[in-house]
Amino acid sequence: MTDDRDADRLPETSTATAAETAQDNAVVGAGEPPVPGHEELTNRGVDRGVIIGQGLAEVSRWCLRILIIAVPVALLWWLLAQIWVGVFPVLLALIVTTILWPPTEWLRRRGVPAALAAILVLLTSLALVVGVLAAITPSLVGQSTELADAAGNGLVEVQERLAKPPFNIDSETINDLVETARTWLSERGSQIASGVYSGVAIVGRALVTLALVLVLTFFFLKDGPRFLPFLRRTAGRTAGRHLTEVSARSWNTLGGFIRTQALVSAVDAVFIGLGLVLLDVPLAFALAVLTFFGGFIPIVGAFAVGTLAVLVALVAQGPMTALAVLAIIIVVQQVEGNVLQPLLQGRSMQLHAGIILLAVAGGSTLFGIVGAFLAVPVAAVVAVILRYLSEQVDLRSGDLRAADVPVVTKDGEIAARSGEASWLARSLPRPPSEEPAAPAAITASVTVARMRSAARDVIRRARRR
Repeated sequence: MTDDRDADRLPETSTATAAETAQDNAVVGAGEPPVPGHEELTNRGVDRGVIIGQGLAEVSRWCLRILIIAVPVALLWWLLAQIWVGVFPVLLALIVTTILWPPTEWLRRRGVPAALAAILVLLTSLALVVGVLAAITPSLVGQSTELADAAGNGLVEVQERLAKPPFNIDSETINDLVETARTWLSERGSQIASGVYSGVAIVGRALVTLALVLVLTFFFLKDGPRFLPFLRRTAGRTAGRHLTEVSARSWNTLGGFIRTQALVSAVDAVFIGLGLVLLDVPLAFALAVLTFFGGFIPIVGAFAVGTLAVLVALVAQGPMTALAVLAIIIVVQQVEGNVLQPLLQGRSMQLHAGIILLAVAGGSTLFGIVGAFLAVPVAAVVAVILRYLSEQVDLRSGDLRAADVPVVTKDGEIAARSGEASWLARSLPRPPSEEPAAPAAITASVTVARMRSAARDVIRRARRR
């Protein structure tokens, strides 16, 4: 039983005890009173220097991670440059295989052996290409003489026009210019010869590359279906499932790119060839075929074939016809480049038109014609890989369900369900027996806090008595 004085002091003691308890349980640095007279300059919460230091530490950790990743990427890029002579035929063979695989698969489904189906499709494709070239060769040979005569007459006409007002260039001046050009060529004969030898070496390398592409294409057509099972066995179940799904998606993307490019090139060849026929330009069929094949080399191929068509029209029909051909080519190329190609390639490869244009520009700047040709499929494959990694992150974070993932293989479906299961395992509550053991520092701090709380309870009961 307490007396009146103890009763009078009880509320004050309780208040002090509550303040001590709140102070003990408060976060360090939080709720500090402002310095008198400097309230607007006082940091009442956690010290700002601590927060800034934590931010800088996180930035430094990410910079270190980026550097660790950048070093092997740079080494891989250097290694790729060293073995590019062997890698380039493999890439070309993969692209050709995407074109020839549908008829090969059709033959294999009907019981044709794999090797025989590959040989039949490959030989048929070669015969088709050679046949098209043989079809345009007679027109090239038959009309080349006429074009040469027209070019000679055109040069004579140009010389006559230059001799008249307003140019007033006499024949002696023109002859001097021709002699100067002849002297310049003779003085640089060695350079021209070395350039010819370099051109011969380039042609030789091209023939070797063509032979490698044909051989590799045959083996890809024959043994292609064995690749994914081999990949699964080599990489293991978990990694093999992811690699199988990514490889299948990349293959579908490459096939879509080739089909789209063939469609775009065919549209260019039809409309430009039709314009050449209507304008009665020689070699119209041959130029249309060259337009189709040139369309597979973005930007550069269309420009080269278009320039050739304008020159043929200029020599054969005159400047007005050449301007008309130029106008037709510009209109078709603008519609194809700004509307048809980005739209179709964006749908088939799920890439934005801006990314396609940037990829072509970057590839052509770094690697020329080869880079321009390979830029779009490489960008599409990289986009497939990044998209797949994003899906796996969303599955493991619970933002995506396995049923919503557009898988293309059974292994991809299993991998998606595994990612969703890992999120469910983390989100469900664990039984007490499966709770992870707390670290020693956390256990010690909890023990000290419990001892302090028990001591306060003992002091309160003693004061009440």
